[in-house]
Amino acid sequence: MEALPLWLLVVIFAAAAAVVWVAGIHLSKTTDVLDKKLHLGSALGGLIVLAVATNLPEIAITVSAAINGNIEVAVGNILGGIALQTVVLVLLDLFGKRGKGIKPLTYRAASLTIVLEALVVVAVLGIVIAGTQLPSGLIVAGITPQGLLIVLAWVVGLLLVKRAGSTLPWHENGNAPDGAPHQSGHRRHTPPKMSTVKAAVIFGVAALGTLVAGVVLERAGEAASSQLGLSGILFGATILALATSLPELSTGIQSIRQGDDNLAMSDIFGGNAFLPVLLFVATLISGKAVLPSANASDIYLSALGVLLTLVYAVGLLFRPQKKIAGMGIDSLAVLVIYLAGVAGLLAISAAG
Repeated sequence: MEALPLWLLVVIFAAAAAVVWVAGIHLSKTTDVLDKKLHLGSALGGLIVLAVATNLPEIAITVSAAINGNIEVAVGNILGGIALQTVVLVLLDLFGKRGKGIKPLTYRAASLTIVLEALVVVAVLGIVIAGTQLPSGLIVAGITPQGLLIVLAWVVGLLLVKRAGSTLPWHENGNAPDGAPHQSGHRRHTPPKMSTVKAAVIFGVAALGTLVAGVVLERAGEAASSQLGLSGILFGATILALATSLPELSTGIQSIRQGDDNLAMSDIFGGNAFLPVLLFVATLISGKAVLPSANASDIYLSALGVLLTLVYAVGLLFRPQKKIAGMGIDSLAVLVIYLAGVAGLLAISAAG
């Protein structure tokens, strides 16, 4: 696509974004059905089914980059995507449900299960940061210790969330009073009436559409960024991360409109916990230890992702009711921190 003019690349980018948006709506609706049919529960459904599906573009980009040896873009997209996907919660808070008397997203979706999901993200990113300091020669058959720890932390996190979805030794089983009037996995609305097979087929088609459109987004965006003179790191952490976050935004808004605030937040935290697993995949495919070769920008983005996640974890515990500029105080804090973080990333990129 490098030979195409910039205006045509923008058109292709916008068309692929539209496909991702529509596919995301169907992913959310069918996940709603599959959660009920398969008894996954809202939180676990967001953590596994919807989170993995909406991250298909990142999976395709990582595999393609690892095969072609372009690890810099893949790592920047993964770690930059975590920070940017957390900011998607700001947009969901702002536009997901509007009206007089509507409380912030973290007030409505407050649950210890969601807090646990946020802590899984922090744990996985902590391993990522520590793993960057290990020697690059510490690799056997394409597997590194830090890669194994990331996968292990993710799997343990899934098991803990599954257990928390059924029982927690807290009042109201970990659900906040005056919040969403249902326990995890029990929605306030009736999911669309369709068979499990039909839901699975629609889910598969929507996932495939997300995958193909996500790859087109990456190719068109990369070609456009090359013409604009953006570096691979900056492109991966900003434009590419924004493009691959569109499924989360689409599914999140749809989930909130369906009355499932928990699923919207679980999708974000579940996707963010899953993304570092792709670093293990990149190492396995390329045969090179990815994390030890991470640069200052990658470590910086990981730390930014931890900070933004912790802000929302605190918001879920304190459940702010006051809105500023149409969003909760925690969302405003995340937005300000992220913008400051992007300014810092530009400074690092310029210094490098």
